[in-house]
Amino acid sequence: MEKNRYEELKTAEKGAVISIIAYIVLATSKIIIGNWANSNALRADGLNNFTDILSSLAVLIGLRISRRPPDDDHAYGHWKLETVASMITSFIMLMVGLEVLGSAITKIVHHTYSAPDAVSAWVGIFSAIVMYAVYFYNKRLAKKVKSPALLAAAKDNLSDAWTSIGTSVAIFAAIFKINILDSIAAVVIAILILKTAFDIFRESAFSLSDGFNEELLPEYKKLIMSINGVKGVRTIRGRTYGANIFLDVVVLMDPTLTVMQSHYITEIIEKKLQEEYGIFDTDVHVEPYLANTAK
Repeated sequence: MEKNRYEELKTAEKGAVISIIAYIVLATSKIIIGNWANSNALRADGLNNFTDILSSLAVLIGLRISRRPPDDDHAYGHWKLETVASMITSFIMLMVGLEVLGSAITKIVHHTYSAPDAVSAWVGIFSAIVMYAVYFYNKRLAKKVKSPALLAAAKDNLSDAWTSIGTSVAIFAAIFKINILDSIAAVVIAILILKTAFDIFRESAFSLSDGFNEELLPEYKKLIMSINGVKGVRTIRGRTYGANIFLDVVVLMDPTLTVMQSHYITEIIEKKLQEEYGIFDTDVHVEPYLANTAK
């Protein structure tokens, strides 16, 4: 299973590379045309795409490092580097979001508006189409290879598509002399950047602190209890390393079983959890079953 997981992470890198290429083209186009067409919103959207370049690079690096095999200092492997990369991305997005927000608010307060050119609106529409295409590709690939980092990148692709549509609408309104809408759109874009940064940080911190979705544990326990020879489950704990789930389970068995017999049952537990739920690694500890220990 470990070898298959390495191959899945390698495949996931394709999505990160495609995102990087798309963002480089779009960010460069938006910043250049935004300056030429006097569009604050398009410039802000271009800066947003620039952070996405850094984010996608962080995801790519994280995916590559996480494929390194376990060593003396990382007995469980380097899977968490994928999550660390996501957290770094959130910090980058936070800084750029604050810069865009501060610039837009300053223009509103000092009434330094400018009427953008219609070309900038069409650039936004083209960008939305491109990002929708990248989103669908990365979403499908992320689900296929079970990569949370790539799925997060896909969600960012989708938010960028929506942002570009909103940018175009605001620019068209500004062309018709409602100039403040262009700067207001820049504020909205900044808020979207900050929200995305917060969401990525929260998810990354949850994973890095060994947080786990407790709602999944009853399902795992039910499967374990259905295995012949298991009399009870005393404790079951889960944690994630990247997209990989690790479980620590204490099961109760008949004390008259031999070591070989109980070991055979633990192997069945590990195999069933892997087949049914894709559990990467299960550490099973056996304790004797007594009437007062059953749960």
